[in-house]
Amino acid sequence: MKAPIPLRNVPQSNIFRKGDVFVLFGELFGRGYANGLINEARKAGMTIVGVTVGRRDENNALRALTAEELATAEANLGGRIINVPLMAGFDLDAPAGEPTPTDLIADMSLKSWQADKLDWAQIERCRAAGVQRFKDSVAKVMAELDGMIPDGANAFFAHTMAGGIPKVKVFLAIANRIYKGRGERFMPSSALLGSDLGKLILMNFDEVTANTFQHLIEGSAAIRARLEKTGGQVRYTAYGYHGTEILIGGKYEWQTYTNYTQGRAKMRLEQHAEAAWAQGIKATVYNCPEIRTNSSDIFVGVELSLFPLLKALKQEGGSAWAEAQWQACREVLLEGESLENLLNTIDAYNDSEVMKGFRNFEAWPMDNTAELADVMIGTSEAITKMHKSRDALVTDVLSALVLEGTGPLMFHETSNPAGPVLWLNHDVIAKQLNQMHA
Repeated sequence: MKAPIPLRNVPQSNIFRKGDVFVLFGELFGRGYANGLINEARKAGMTIVGVTVGRRDENNALRALTAEELATAEANLGGRIINVPLMAGFDLDAPAGEPTPTDLIADMSLKSWQADKLDWAQIERCRAAGVQRFKDSVAKVMAELDGMIPDGANAFFAHTMAGGIPKVKVFLAIANRIYKGRGERFMPSSALLGSDLGKLILMNFDEVTANTFQHLIEGSAAIRARLEKTGGQVRYTAYGYHGTEILIGGKYEWQTYTNYTQGRAKMRLEQHAEAAWAQGIKATVYNCPEIRTNSSDIFVGVELSLFPLLKALKQEGGSAWAEAQWQACREVLLEGESLENLLNTIDAYNDSEVMKGFRNFEAWPMDNTAELADVMIGTSEAITKMHKSRDALVTDVLSALVLEGTGPLMFHETSNPAGPVLWLNHDVIAKQLNQMHA
């Protein structure tokens, strides 16, 4: 892909109604992007069905949810959950009696991990076992789901699976240096990606983040054929990340967080959507903006791209409601600190020569550098210190707004999607929010 394909206008179409079925392909944990889609499905009167990744027992064996766990998960979703474990990835899989990838990396240490080598033939056997397990579970889920979607209904499959870092003690120390380290504590991301541990992580990212979308599309082929034959329509969505256009110097310009280790898996996710689209299947990956979540907090600086959303709210027709968002952000800053000063700091950050060098769409995802870490982490820490509390940040306010805006954008665009890969940039999110609160 040579350039991002942005959604510029707020979509208004909607084919979904009462009797149609919304399927969340990924378990709902806490608050995240998926909540926005679920809210829209609920407004449309759709039946909501979810899945579970299952749980691990004391021996790391995968199991279904207990009755109590299932009740909690269904209350959280607001719908029924098909209780077949759909844990993605292969880090804890192996042929019977053989070591898993997690076993193979368990003894890696901070001193040894860059030189430690893996048995790739064994890794491939584990990968094959994990993929087969997942596909078999998808088949069981689809057999149960088939009886829950009536002939002629529309179905909306929302893929939310992502991640894939194996549980190994040494990784937290490595991650702290790559994503949080400056000066002597800095480690280049290329060091991780060039190691056997890094290559294993990238393989597992592919299986969790990307290939599960393909398994969903292929596994639901019989349901799709039946619904389309009886007058219904089927749609697929997935959450991508491939940088975001934000206001820089008064213009919307593409930028990205570096180093985004899952970037290659997110591009593979896009490729699965493109392959499905070529077969006449309406599958769309929506590349969404950077936000702060529990899982993203390790990536210091990922939140810096959020601040220009405030300017976008005003530029895209914002009025009293947009001004109220500015005021909400002012209220979490220390006395004597101004929101305008914060935004000037962001402008200087985006205008720096270091950051300009990473606004290279065709080279994405790039490795980080010590210079980048100094600028990005330093700016992030300086801005955090402008707040009254680390527990109430401007980026919390803005992350909630992005979540609120992306749900209706994705839901309505999916009725008649423009293509297999679309970017939701700050301009269209601001337009959506301003329309919702006009």
